[in-house]
Amino acid sequence: MTTALIADDEPHLAQDLARRLRLHWPQIDIVAIAADGLQAVAELGRLKPQFAFLDIRMPGLSGLEVARAARDTRIIFVTAFDEYAVAAFDAAAADYLLKPVNDARLAQCVLRLQQDPRPRDDLGGLLERLAPPPQTGLAWLTVGLANTTRLVSINEVQYFRSADKYTEAITANERHLMRTSLKELLPRLDPQQFAQIHRGAIVNLAAIARIERDVLGRMSVHLKDHADVLTISRSFAEQFRQM
Repeated sequence: MTTALIADDEPHLAQDLARRLRLHWPQIDIVAIAADGLQAVAELGRLKPQFAFLDIRMPGLSGLEVARAARDTRIIFVTAFDEYAVAAFDAAAADYLLKPVNDARLAQCVLRLQQDPRPRDDLGGLLERLAPPPQTGLAWLTVGLANTTRLVSINEVQYFRSADKYTEAITANERHLMRTSLKELLPRLDPQQFAQIHRGAIVNLAAIARIERDVLGRMSVHLKDHADVLTISRSFAEQFRQM
């Protein structure tokens, strides 16, 4: 029996790919469906499947990061990436499926894997090429509002808050949704200006009016120009002890 793992943070897409894989490849056994990159790495180490179908954009670790940790497993990337990334996949002769995955492309991929199931040893250059470039501190945010796109100065943001797969950027008078996770955003922010105070929140230090502690030692942030009160979790509290 041929073994495979699927990793995708959208359960219905993962289940649909599993169903269609079984139709095109009756001998395949889907041994695990991982909901994020961290779970995918754990399952790869535990189950050692022959194949892994990895969504590129996942919480925890990306599909590219999971691929770096894979050993003796043939990697197939499942991606909605742009033409640049697809050209990189083609140049490296890497296995990939474009979302939305169509049956003809899936059948072609399955045939290729059946003919040569061995893991490829030429993924290193591809992963380096697709690695995100070093980022400097953001100065502007591109945000959507109805059918328009706006630029918002990073200095206007009071704080960022995680909202499912999106991030909410809160200014004094507005709230904007960004199609970027908090984890992806954090390395791009100036650490002298922004600090994470909770797993789901990053605050602009210049926007803080005061930090209060209750009788149990719990800390909360009060902002200069916004009524929201933010909680500082214990794991991030140390950096504010002296404030």
